[in-house]
Amino acid sequence: MDAVSTTPRDAASGAFVVTLVVNLPIAKPDALDVIAFVSDGEIDGAGTAHPRVGLGAGVWAEVQIPKFADPPPLAVDVCSDVSLAVAREHADRLSAALVRVGWVVRPARRDEA
Repeated sequence: MDAVSTTPRDAASGAFVVTLVVNLPIAKPDALDVIAFVSDGEIDGAGTAHPRVGLGAGVWAEVQIPKFADPPPLAVDVCSDVSLAVAREHADRLSAALVRVGWVVRPARRDEA
């Protein structure tokens, strides 16, 4: 299953973004903890308005949560300042790791981007 979308998102902070969608009722800090765990990374900016998990040189993951108490899904944006190919490679790797710990990951639909 190709669990990525290359549709740009307004909220992501990278030049190149691949979005993973997860349909879980999970808080942003908890989602970041899981992403850090499965990627063997660290949360940069924990407790700030813009935390992210470093996935590699010039690549990171951000979690976008629903607004105004909307139900899930949440978006995991894999951002890169390097290239879309690098973002996609890390998104594929992160998606596989999240699936291994029981998350269901799917591509973003156009109306979610």
